[in-house]
Parts: sequence; C-alpha cells; structure tokens
Amino acid sequence: MTKRICTFETIQILMKHISVLVPLGNSIVDTIIAPFNLLMMANNHVRKLDGGMHPYKIDLVGVLQEPVTYQGLFSIQPTAGIDDIQKTDLIIVSPISGNINQAIDNNQDFIRWIRKQRIENDAEIASLCKGAFLLAETGLLHGKSCATHWTAHEVFKRRYPEIQLLPEKIICEDNGIYSSGGAYSILNFMLYLIERYFGRETAIWCSKLAEIDFDRIGQNEFIIFRGQKEHSDEPIKKAQQFIEDNYEKKLNINAIAEMVHLNGRSFLRRFKKATANTPLEYIQRVKIEAAKKQLEATTKTIHEVMYGIGYTDEKAFRNLFRKYSGLSPKAYRHKYNREMAFS
Repeated sequence: MTKRICTFETIQILMKHISVLVPLGNSIVDTIIAPFNLLMMANNHVRKLDGGMHPYKIDLVGVLQEPVTYQGLFSIQPTAGIDDIQKTDLIIVSPISGNINQAIDNNQDFIRWIRKQRIENDAEIASLCKGAFLLAETGLLHGKSCATHWTAHEVFKRRYPEIQLLPEKIICEDNGIYSSGGAYSILNFMLYLIERYFGRETAIWCSKLAEIDFDRIGQNEFIIFRGQKEHSDEPIKKAQQFIEDNYEKKLNINAIAEMVHLNGRSFLRRFKKATANTPLEYIQRVKIEAAKKQLEATTKTIHEVMYGIGYTDEKAFRNLFRKYSGLSPKAYRHKYNREMAFS
C-alpha cells in the first residue's frame, strides 16, 4: 500500500483561492478591509465547524507586494502581488474613487490580470461599488448586466453602452461575474458571496456576528435623484429645468418640446440620449423625488403629498413610488421621517 504524504506545498495547491484587490490611486480603506475581514471570518468559522484546514487561502493582492497608501493617511500591505498569483478562484475588485479616468489608468495592470484569470482559469469576479469600472474595462461585461453605486449610474451608462446597467440592484450576477451597489451595501453583497462560496449557514452566522442585514438586494430607497445634467444639449437642459420647477403641475411633453423649439420626435430622441430617461420617466422621477422629500421632512398625509406633486390616482402613485424608491409611501415615511425617527 502506497502511503500518501501531504506536504504544506501540496495543501496550498489544493486550497481554493480568493483575491481581494488593493487598487492603486484613490479608494476607501474600509471597502477593502471589511470584505477581507468578512471572508476571513467565514473561513475561520468553516474551519472550526469542520475541525480541519481553511477552505480558502485569502490574499490582499496588489500590483506589487508593497504598501499602498490612501488619502495620505492609511496604508494597506498586500499579502501578494499579481505576479505571485498564478491561479485564483474568486477576484474581489475593490472600489475606486475620485477621478474615474485616472483610476482606470492607474490600474491597467489589474485590468489585464483580471481578464487573464477569467479567460485562462475561469475565475469568478465580483466588483464592489465603483470597482465596476475596472471590471467593465476588461471587456468581460460586454453584453452582460451590472450594478454599481447610484451616483455613478449616468457616467457608467455613457461610458459602457454595451453593458446593461441595473440601477436598482445591490446584487447582480451574470454567469460567474458579480457586481454590487455602492458604499456599505458591499457588506450585504459580501454575505451573498459568502453564502455562495461557504454556504448559507456560514453566511447567516457572519450576518449575526457582524450585525449586517441579510438578503437585502435593492438600493432604490437610497437613490437621490438630482437630474442628469452632465451633457451639453442646452435645449434639453432647459426642458429639465422647466420640469423640475413645475413638477406639481400636469406636464405636457409636446408642449415642453415646443417650448424648447424641437419637434416631438427629435425631442424624445435627444432627451433620452442626454439623460438616459424618456421625458415621461424624468417627470415621474422628479415628482417621486419631491414626494420622498416631503415624506421625510413633513407631517403631510400620503394623500396630501400625492396631490401636491400632481397625482390623483392613488394606485398609480403608489406603484410609481415603489418603482423608484423600492418601498411603499407608508413604509418610506415610517423609515425616513425625521419626527418618526426620534419619536
């Protein structure tokens, strides 16, 4: 009988691997360290349950294995450089911040490495928040769906028209490529990945230990609609401003088009191109944003708010409110009204 010898090197080869990227340039330290810590928490929990070894080797991966400093204050020491990782099973693409173009230029080595790992090793990839821009630059999202922080939606859609952005989603999955909404919703996303890789029991355990809501998948309730004006089409900007100044009235799209001296078809086409919304969608979003602010800051009844923004059909109002906020008007007021919050 042949005796099998399992050396440390053999164990390292047999272990699956997770890479948490440490991007160059600007990022928020918490959004790198918190996912790493949650993965380590899950790893340790599984090891204790099974009484064996960790199921994954988890590395903080830099372009080089040298410290990366953010905001001139916080330094992260990668545990490996990209040249040290020949094969990884899951890549966590950490968020970038600041100037998007500069961040993409800074991280070209990561972009090439991510693409190589996907094509050669079938690695799964998960982008956090604005890490979606680095993932999109690989070309791996072409024809696929994606999520990112709501503040970056318009820039993302203009830069990557071939990608289907799902603006309401916190969690998006498309054939082993995952993406998430922004800021600290990445913690909910990490629980989703932990369930996927470590099992639901471990994900629930991590949720309870870290006190993070489980199974939250939408970000609509957090979106603040400010109108998309980062374009140079002045007649459309004039139309947008008119809508925002007169949202409480019954607005006629053809009349608005005439006001800015455009025919109906040209107005619809240019409005959609400039704002990524049809004129009707824009009107609805402006009205619902006004309703949200009133529900947050006043004691008006839901009917008073509805009439105040120009709606008389209660069912239509409630459906639109839920569509754009993710909650019913009653649930939104209960959650965000200042007086209710402190009563």
